[in-house]
Amino acid sequence: MATHTDPVPGGRPGDAERATALRSQLSERDVHGIVLAFVDTAGVTRVKTIPTARLEQATAWGVGMSPVFDTFLADDSIVRAGELGSPDGDLRLFPDLDRLVVLAGQPGWAWAPVDRITQEGERHPACARTFLRRVVADAGRQHGLTFEAAIEIEWMIGLRSGTDDRFVPATSGPAYGATRQIELSDYVVELLAALAAQGVDVEQVHPEYAAGQFEVSVGPLDPVDAADRSVLVRQTIRAVAANHGLRVSFAPAVTAGGVGNGGHVHLSAWRDGTNLHSGGSRRYGMTAEAESFAAGLLAHMLALTAVTAPSPASYLRLRPSRWAGAFAVWGRETREAAVRVITGTTGRGGRAANLEVKPVDLAANPYLALGCLLVAGLDGLRSSMTLPQEVTGDPARFTGAEAEALGVRRLPTTLREAVGEFRGDGTLREALGPVLADAVTAVRLGEADAVAGLEDESVAAAYRWVY
Repeated sequence: MATHTDPVPGGRPGDAERATALRSQLSERDVHGIVLAFVDTAGVTRVKTIPTARLEQATAWGVGMSPVFDTFLADDSIVRAGELGSPDGDLRLFPDLDRLVVLAGQPGWAWAPVDRITQEGERHPACARTFLRRVVADAGRQHGLTFEAAIEIEWMIGLRSGTDDRFVPATSGPAYGATRQIELSDYVVELLAALAAQGVDVEQVHPEYAAGQFEVSVGPLDPVDAADRSVLVRQTIRAVAANHGLRVSFAPAVTAGGVGNGGHVHLSAWRDGTNLHSGGSRRYGMTAEAESFAAGLLAHMLALTAVTAPSPASYLRLRPSRWAGAFAVWGRETREAAVRVITGTTGRGGRAANLEVKPVDLAANPYLALGCLLVAGLDGLRSSMTLPQEVTGDPARFTGAEAEALGVRRLPTTLREAVGEFRGDGTLREALGPVLADAVTAVRLGEADAVAGLEDESVAAAYRWVY
C-alpha cells in the first residue's frame, strides 16, 4: 500500500534503507536502469532515467528536471503561463518507492512514478500527482471518504511501415471478433503475462469496435494508485507491441471520422468499507451522498472536458451516437450518457456499483482528470445536489426544445469552447490553484492554436503517434 505522502529532501525515515534493499533486489534481477515518469499538462508521459546504482541518491535528493515541461504542448513547443514556461528554475523528481516495479516488457528496466518538489523542498504547484493526492487526503479528513477508481484503456494496434505515419491496422475482422484475438494472440498473451508479472490485475482484455482496436480493463485502486497504474499499463502495452514489431496509439482519434480511443473512468465513494453507491434509499440503490456526488459530476461536466478531453483530437471522438458520452446527462447502464450509473449484477452491488464517466480519453493527464472529477463530485456532495431526470437511449434524438425541457446539455464541441467553460468554473480553478489552472488554460489554447484551420484528418494525424 502506497504511503502517499510528500517527499522530503534528504529522505523520510526509512527511505534510505528501503532504497538500498530495493537496489540490491533490482541488481539481482539484472535491472540496470529505472524510468522515472510523470505526466505533463498536455497528457504526455515524460521521463528521466537513472542507473539502478543511483536509486539511493534519487530517493534522498531527487533528480533534476525543468519546470518548463508543465507548459509543453503535444508537439513539444512551449507556451507561457505566468511563472511557467520560462527556461529558468529547476525541480526535483522523487521516485515513489511503493510503486516501483520491474518492467516485464522491457528487460533490464524498472519503473516508478515521481512527485515533483521545488529546490526549497515545497510542493511544486503544477505537480498533478501531488494535486490528486491532496484531493484524496482532504476528502478523507473532511468527509471520511475513500475512493476506488479504474481507468479503461483503449488502443489501436498498427503495422510499422518505415517512415510512413499512416495508421495501418495490424488485424482485420469484425468488431469484438474472434478473428482479431486469434491474429494477435501471441501479442495479447505476452501482454497479459507482463501485466501479471507487474502486479496488475486485469479484469478483461478484448477486441474493440474500431479497426485494430483493443481494450483492457483493470481492477480498481485508490485514485493515486489508479492513475499510476494507467501510466504503467500504457508503458507496458507499448513496450510489448514494440517487441512484436507493432505500433500502438492511444490517441483520441487515430483517424478522422471513426470511433476513437476512450479512457472511461470508473469511480466509487466509500465510507468505513461501505460502498455509497449501493444499498441506499435513492434511485438504483444509491445513497443520498452518492447521488449528490453524481450530480456534482454532471454540474461541472462541461468545464471538466477541458481536463478529461484535452486535445483538439478529443473533439473528433466526442460526438453523439458513438458511446462517447457527448451529453451532460445520466442514466443506468446508458452508454450515451456522460455519467453512467452501474449497479452491478444482483448479489454483487455492494462491491461492483460505481459511476462510469464517459467523456474521458487517454490524452488526459490521469492525475488531473481523477483529481478534477473528485473535486466536482465532492462539490455536489457538500451542496447536497440532486440528480436531474434520468435520460435513457440516445440523447441525440431530442429536438432542441425537447432537450431544453429535459435539461439535456451538449458538451463542448471544440477545445476552445471547453476552455471557456473551464475558465468560468471557479470550483475547479480554485481546487487546482492558480499555477496549475493557468497551465491548463495556456496549454489547451496553445493546442487549439497549433491546429487552427486544419482539416479533421490533419488534426488526427498531428496527434496520432503522440499518445
